[in-house]
Amino acid sequence: MMQEQVQEVLNKLRPFLLRDGGDVELVEVDEGIVRLRLLGACGNCPSSTITLKAGIERALVSEVPGVREIEQVI
Repeated sequence: MMQEQVQEVLNKLRPFLLRDGGDVELVEVDEGIVRLRLLGACGNCPSSTITLKAGIERALVSEVPGVREIEQVI
């Protein structure tokens, strides 16, 4: 259930990433930790950590009960 909720939030954020030439892929959800892979321009962008923590993590923690943090998978 949590994985579907996470995917829904990512789908809402995806247009913003695509606009900048990037994307995000859900790798796994494990005990409140969401592992994501940033793709395209987001994968090697110097601001990717900010995108991940300030944007994606904040949205997931506030919208999906049980999400504690985000980890980037390379």
